Parts: sequence; C-alpha cells; structure tokens
Amino acid sequence: MRTRTRRLAAAAVTLLTAAALLPAGAAAAPRDGGPSGGGLHATVRYTQYGIPHILAKDYANLGFGTGWAQAADQVCTLADGYLTVRGERSRHFGPDASPGSALSSASTNLGSDLYFRGVRDARTVEKLLDRPAPAGPSRQVKELMRGFAAGYNAWLKQNRITDPACAKAAWVRPITALDVARQGFALQVLGGQRRGIDGITAARPPGATGRDRDRAADPRKTAEAARELFSAQDADMGSNAVAFHGKTTANGRGLLLGNPHYPWQGGRRFWQSQQTIPGELNVSGGSLLGTSVVNIGFNGDVAWSHTVATGVPLNLHQLTLDPADPATYLVDGKPHKMTKRTVTVPVKDGAPVTRTQWWTRYGPVVTGLGAQLPLPWSATTAYALNDPNAVNLRGSDTNLGFGKARSTAGVLRSLRDTQGLPWVNTVAADRRGHSLLTQSQVLPRITDDLAERCSTALGKVTYPASGVAVLDGSRGACALGSDKDAVQPGVFGPSRMPTLKDAPYVVNSNDSAWLSNADRPITGYERVFGTIGTQRSLRTRGGVEDVAGMAEKGGLTVEDLRRQQFANRVPAADLAADDTAKACAALPGGTARGTDGKAVDVREACEVLARWDHRMDTGSRGALLFDRFWRTLTVAVPKERLWKVPFSAADPVRTPHTLDTSAPGFTAALADAVADLERAGIALDAPLGEDQYVVRGGKRLPVHGGTESLGVWNKIEAVWDAEGGYTEVAHGSSHIQAVGWSESRCPKARTLLTYAQSSNPNSPHYSDQTRLYAKERWVTSRFCEKDIHRDPALKVVRVRERR
Repeated sequence: MRTRTRRLAAAAVTLLTAAALLPAGAAAAPRDGGPSGGGLHATVRYTQYGIPHILAKDYANLGFGTGWAQAADQVCTLADGYLTVRGERSRHFGPDASPGSALSSASTNLGSDLYFRGVRDARTVEKLLDRPAPAGPSRQVKELMRGFAAGYNAWLKQNRITDPACAKAAWVRPITALDVARQGFALQVLGGQRRGIDGITAARPPGATGRDRDRAADPRKTAEAARELFSAQDADMGSNAVAFHGKTTANGRGLLLGNPHYPWQGGRRFWQSQQTIPGELNVSGGSLLGTSVVNIGFNGDVAWSHTVATGVPLNLHQLTLDPADPATYLVDGKPHKMTKRTVTVPVKDGAPVTRTQWWTRYGPVVTGLGAQLPLPWSATTAYALNDPNAVNLRGSDTNLGFGKARSTAGVLRSLRDTQGLPWVNTVAADRRGHSLLTQSQVLPRITDDLAERCSTALGKVTYPASGVAVLDGSRGACALGSDKDAVQPGVFGPSRMPTLKDAPYVVNSNDSAWLSNADRPITGYERVFGTIGTQRSLRTRGGVEDVAGMAEKGGLTVEDLRRQQFANRVPAADLAADDTAKACAALPGGTARGTDGKAVDVREACEVLARWDHRMDTGSRGALLFDRFWRTLTVAVPKERLWKVPFSAADPVRTPHTLDTSAPGFTAALADAVADLERAGIALDAPLGEDQYVVRGGKRLPVHGGTESLGVWNKIEAVWDAEGGYTEVAHGSSHIQAVGWSESRCPKARTLLTYAQSSNPNSPHYSDQTRLYAKERWVTSRFCEKDIHRDPALKVVRVRERR
C-alpha cells in the first residue's frame, strides 16, 4: 500500500509540473447547440472521503475536471436541475407533479416549465452572456462553463450510471455550456423571480365580469405575509459565520468558522473540491451543485463564508391600468401596452400546453408571491415584480475573485468590481489578522426617501414591516435611481453596503447587519437591507454571546472554532428551561390539559426538564422533550406574550427574557409535548440521538443539533415521524469549515460536509462524512501538495474527452 501511494504521489507531482508549463487556452462564449468539445482534460487527485483536488492548465480544463468530478458524485441531481432550467419536467414526469424546491417555487411541473421556457424563449441568459464584463460574466467564467459542460458530458459518455434515481433514464442527456449558465441564472433569482413563479405564469387579465375585477390586496394581511416570507425563521436556507481578528487569536492571524444551513437533499447541496491552475488559482471549499466555482472556501491567505442576508432582493410596482384595457398601464398619464410572451410546454401523454405571460417595463406581472401573499390583478390595478438579479450573471465572477484574493481587502475588491452576489452576506478573515463582514448584495435601489415619496397605500404597510417596497408604477419620478459606482442601473453601489472591518469579531446568523458586533453596531443603511434596533433571533443572541466571550478570552485557535460549532448549547433553554420545570412542578395534581382537552400527567416531564443539560448533544436526556414543548409553545404564544421582560434596543443580546409561564398555551404545550413522545413510544428522558437520526445504508446515525427557534448554532431542521421521532434532516448544517493560518504557507483547516459528497446510495461517499458528523469528527483539509501526496487514500485520475 505504501509503495502504491508513493507511486501515485510521484505521478501527481509529474502531472503538476507538466500542467504548470502548459499555455492558457482561448476563450469562447457559451452557445446553444451540441455538446461542448475541444479535447479538454484535467488531473483529479482524490483524497479521503472522496474529495477531489482538480489540477488543470487553464480555466476551460479546470471547468472540465470540475464538471467530470461533480457528475461522478451527483449526476442524477445535476441532470434533474438541467431538466428544470430547460423547462422539460412536464414532458418526462407529467404536468401535475411537484418540481421540488431546489430551483423552482412552482407548485407543479407545468408552472415551473412555463417560467423556465419563458426564460429560454426570451433568450434572457444569452443576452446576459453577451454583455461585456463587468456587466456580464468574464471570459474566465465563460471558459469554466464551457469546460464544465464538456466534463459532465465526457463522464456520461464514459461511465455507467449506478444511482437508482436516474439509471437508464431518458432525461439524462448531454448538456451545453448554455445549460450551465441557465442553472447559474436560476440560482441568482432564488430570492426574486423564483418566489413568484406561480404568480408570474398564472397571471391573467381580469374578465369583463367576475370576482377578480374588483379584488384588492389587503394591506395588513399582505404585510404580515411578506414579513413571514422573508423571515429566516422558516427559510430552507440560512447560516452562521464568524471571523475573528488577529488581536483575539493565539498567533495574531485571523480565524473563520463557516456554518451554512442548506438542504440535505436535492439541487442546493454543496459539493467539496480544490481547484488549482498553477500560478493562477488555488482554492478549496464548497460549491453549490452545478456551479463551476468555489462558493464558500479558502486559499493560502484568506477564508470566507456566506450567510443568507435580510436584504429583500425584489420590489413591486403597483400599476394603474387603463380603464378600457387591463393589459395597458399608465405612466405619467401615457398608456403602455404590456408585452405578451406566449409559452408552449410539451406534456407527457397529452397535448402541449400554451399560456401567456405579461411583462412590463418593470418586470413580469405577478399575481402572488407564493400562495400566502396574493396580489390580485383587477380592472384597475396590477403588480409587476422587479428582480435586479434577473439581469445579473456575475455571481461566479465574484466568487472566482474571492478564490484569487490574498486578503479581506481582496474580497472587498472582488465585491466592488463584480457586484454579483444576489442574496448573501460575506464574512471573511485572512492570514494577516483582518476580519470583515459586508452585506454586499444586489438589491433594488429602494431608499427610505424613495419609499416615503412613492409607496402606495399597500407599500406604506409592507415596506416598514418586511422591507418589500410597493412603489407607484404610474409615476415616472418613482423609478429606481442609480448609484455612480453600481455596475448595473437601479441597484445600490458598493459604497452603500453595510460593512464592518477589523472588529475583534464579526458574526452573522441571518439577522440584519446591525448587531454583527455588539460593541460596534452597524447603522445608517436603508430599510431594504434589513432592520436596525429590532429584536434578534435566539440563534443570533446565542451566537453573539458565545463569540463575544471567545474574543474577550483571546488566544483563539482552530480548535476553539471546532468546539463552538458542536457546543450544541440551547439559548432558549438557558432562558426558559428552569422556569418551565418549576412551573411544571407547581401544576395542581401534576397534570396539564393538551390542546385536545385531555388531561396529561406531566410529573415525570418536570423532573426530566429539571435534570436536562440544556444541550442538543446526541446523549442529552430531556432535549427531545424540550424541543417538542418549545416548538408548540412558540407557535401557540405570540412573541410579545412569551417573555415578561420585553426587548430593549439598549440591551439587545440579553432581552427579551424571563418566560411568562402564565401565558395562554403554556400548559397545553407541556401536555402536547408529553403526548407526542408517548404516542411515538419514546421515553421522556431518552437520549436525543436515539430519536433524532437519519438512516444511511440501513443503519441509524444519530444527529445532534436543534431547530431554529431553540437558537442552536448547529442548526438542524429534522422531519418528525409521529411513530419514530426525527427520522430525517430536511436542512441544516452543511459545508462546515474552520480555517486559520500559521507560519506555514499551508492553511490550517478542518471541514465537514454533513451529508457527504454523493447522493448515490451505491457510492462509498454516500454517508461517510455523515458518520463523521454523527460523532462530531472533522476532515483535515489537504491543501498543499505535500499533504495531498501523503493522503493514505490518494487516487489519481487523468480525465479527458474521447472522440
């Protein structure tokens, strides 16, 4: 085995030397047509847990190796995504099935296909590709996309699919670079047009008669729905990230802990790799599937992570319609006809379906943002959705710039030059000891002044409540302005972004930028970015408490980051568990009535809660009981009734506090929690890991961590089975990285991909890192060549196109 490993290492060195001597290739923009060609090739060095280190001479060949390696691990998930962005789900799966939520919010395949075929028919992505950089993607990114498509296709041609999800499926077929770009477009509009797909594709002018002629959006209900829609509480993506300045660390260099919370299944999973072009690029980290660049990662000098931001990346324009024609809207009294886009979708076992979409100067007419937020098109009023990220295909360039950066200043430079991130904050640290948080995202240029002058009656309610602006589309003076330093019209420029540099710590857990550092709050930004001086989530409060304490203690190392990630402290329990146990013990007769009116004996529950360690470790007894109680309580009791001491902006980390055990719903939540566990046959003091788990390869793997409302840093949103406990994870901790530096040129990094590299149950890397996660173990990152060559599992594969 040692001899074989040495031979592989020697081969890798030879390949590295050869690759360094090769000239860069020529670039070409992606175009529709046949599968990409060009004789591309790359070297893939696999280390433990199936992590590929991709070595290539230029960007096209790097894209080739990345596309190959991603296909090897995730071909079915990738193919499903390409089917979505081509608008062909109805052809293969029927119009009524669900498309899944990875790239589409549509309720049916037909709705999803109507939207994405509309994008294709309008040549939206092609137009964005034709824009010269920086308004459009760079030559390097286009080469990566071209190579990615070629690598994916080469893997398909040369390998047999063993994943039962798509083995022998007719819908798995070669792709073009344009398919890769369309996938990127779909990711860019996740926070904007994607939210309104059903409302875009179902929009119809009102008839001459009928209930829809005079309907109007209810301001109060719409504002509340918008607040919930853009809240992190129920989102299927979120994150924590913290960067420490060198003044707080053991060696004066920066530290970064990234903990994104993303779906454990489907097309928004991360995938790990290292990408290397000698002398040009050397970066390691996680990529969203279908992405040809590293989205969250590190290099020899800087590390970064992202958190889903509170900025609202869309706005609405309320249209005043021509009384004689509801498909004509007025601007400064002049009529403008809506543009009709007729879209046809092929359907399995049926005739093609044709529908019309309606577009305006502001964007598509939309009749709702999800089922909970209707925006009716009446005889007098309609709503158009503005999504500035629908003309932004620059995200890959921003992340490529991060990969090349040599400091947090380089990260800011990439954000300034490319302005491509649609819906995330950036947290970064570097070798020199700098720390950074910036909410540099592409947002509609909604200033508070513009909202004050131009909000409709509906917008005057929705904007303060949620950041969703509804502007008067009948007035030309209410159009979005432009900043001089903005790459595209109608968005904020880099100088307007909330940013904090070189604080002892900067942390974000999906609240606004205001409390990124409790001693240096960020203020002065517009409401569309998020709130200032408002109550923070328990995850934010717990995170600030933890990292502020770490910074004050000082002498921090990567090991401290690892401890923080899996501390599994429950801030909700520290605030409420003891009071809950006392109030429980004081109940007359030791009984409580559930929401069904039945009396439940809760005496044992009181004792279990009193003994619980306030953690969500797999061995914590009482954790599951408190979890079920707290979920029920926080749904039943309004947040203003939950605590005796209200929120104070002067003490935002410690308030609100003191649970109000007299609040209606408290005793019922106790009774319901006990009844939940009894129905499932779960002991009240069972260790968490016995009943919060996933099954991989027929074996139960215990899962630690907890739900959003508990405030646990290590967030896990598990799926409850009334007869078996939490038997799967929907989303939560995903690509975790703890990164620091020393005198060595090699970063000291530990990583963990909680759900592992592959979705294929027949892959050896289907659950290997999930087993590590269950045991709170990490992967030692192998970044430098010497560490790659020493890996005991090293496997070197030379991949190339075959004619």
